[in-house]
Amino acid sequence: MRMLSKFVAASALGAFVAIAAPAQAEDAVKQRFSHEGYTYVYDVKETKSGRVISGRRFPDAVAFNLSVKDGKVWGMSGGQQVRFSVDEARGAASN
Repeated sequence: MRMLSKFVAASALGAFVAIAAPAQAEDAVKQRFSHEGYTYVYDVKETKSGRVISGRRFPDAVAFNLSVKDGKVWGMSGGQQVRFSVDEARGAASN
């Protein structure tokens, strides 16, 4: 469970980075960051229903797909359902 909480925190950090980074409507913007020895590579897409963040964590190539809307982040990360607020993601960025 500790590993999952680290992964969720890292995913939160990735979501925060994606939220803070500007994305052009309809276009994917390839981005990356590193956290606890992993490199996260992802695209951010603006959709009619909100922002979608999807990519992979390396070196193990674990996939994640997150949606962001109304201050909430949710989706699948490493085969696990995750859900947290944008504020929690900002908090993870400060750790």
